[in-house]
Amino acid sequence: MRKLAAVLTTALSATCLIATAGVAHAERDPGTFYIDASAGSDSAAGTGTTTAWKSLAKVNGFGFVPGDQILFKRGGSWTGTLELSRSGNSDHPITVGAYGSGALPKIGGPVLNCVFVTGSNIFIGDLRASGCNWAGFELAGSGIVMDTIQADNNVAGVSIEDGSNWNEIRWSTLVDNNKMSVNDSVPNNDSGAFGVLVNGDDNKIQHNTITGSFATSIDYIYDGAAVEIYNGDRNHIEYNKTANNDTFTELGHESGQTSDDNVFAYNSVTSTKPSGTFLITRGAQSDIGPVMRTLAINNSVNLLNGDGWSCDKGCGPDILKLRNNIVKVGGKVGYDDSFDTGNPADAADEDRGVYQGSVYQFTLGAHSVKADPLYTSATDLRLKAGSPAIGRAENSGYAYDLADKPLTGLTSWDSGAYQH
Repeated sequence: MRKLAAVLTTALSATCLIATAGVAHAERDPGTFYIDASAGSDSAAGTGTTTAWKSLAKVNGFGFVPGDQILFKRGGSWTGTLELSRSGNSDHPITVGAYGSGALPKIGGPVLNCVFVTGSNIFIGDLRASGCNWAGFELAGSGIVMDTIQADNNVAGVSIEDGSNWNEIRWSTLVDNNKMSVNDSVPNNDSGAFGVLVNGDDNKIQHNTITGSFATSIDYIYDGAAVEIYNGDRNHIEYNKTANNDTFTELGHESGQTSDDNVFAYNSVTSTKPSGTFLITRGAQSDIGPVMRTLAINNSVNLLNGDGWSCDKGCGPDILKLRNNIVKVGGKVGYDDSFDTGNPADAADEDRGVYQGSVYQFTLGAHSVKADPLYTSATDLRLKAGSPAIGRAENSGYAYDLADKPLTGLTSWDSGAYQH
């Protein structure tokens, strides 16, 4: 990870949160401001498509107020960092988006962060962040909503700093964020290739496509994660489609911090890479644990050359709970400490799963089975008729599955992310 992630983000930015109401500005009505990389001019008014601004510097230095819209022209490209330091409020967020037709407007490197958000209550949509040396989007504020954004070819597609809470990343594409921030001969310190790196609390990461978080590592051979949580509590990672990441998720925390009560539900996890793992967590004997009360429910996993879940160095039912999951892997299906100690108290709380793989180092729950789940294909994890996952699950409490099929009112539920 691995434990370097939080240190890196702290070193990269120690910016304090700006109050929700934002910095005091001269009173004015909210407006719409346009930025055109080709035909704009920073001496123009910026308030119309024919009087657009040109540069990121003009945007970064302007005193936006709650309710303002900042629109970048589609097809345009800017090199540098977009700094969003002003704040909206819960009723009138500042909105960042696009106008015109064509490709998403791109903010790109080589710089540290493509988009650096220290303000709060900001909506960001239809924007691409590409080729930066740390994060495509670095979030230090709170109440930030990112919808239909794209982040690619960064160390982290999105980095959510410690203290950046109650944000949403949804309906977005995070692809090939495959750079390492540390990759050297010092043992056990390599880090990088994050789709989303979460150091904050109470964030929602939902309905995204996260692929290609995969890089070579001197320490680990390969490294990377679709969603890595370090020092983050009560985050919900749900309804994401992920492919060809080295790890779907890994959890840990530094001394004095926690990474508790995180939820992973209705995610699809596939990979044809030479390495991969669904979930890695740990107990109190780990120097980056314990990670308490992680819940993995109704996920579908198919890793041709990978492993399932691992809960070590003090695992137990208070560390990891697994329900209604399907895990099909080429290697180890799952591991907890009870395999070595023989003590049931060291086992994860697992039940109602369907498992297929070559190695089992845990005790299956009373309603779990070893069987082929009968996926539609290696990447389409919907169930064929006759799947042992059909009718095996308990009610997850969720209203719909990964294909938006309603789950309420049913009398029988299926394991995995898709209701047959």
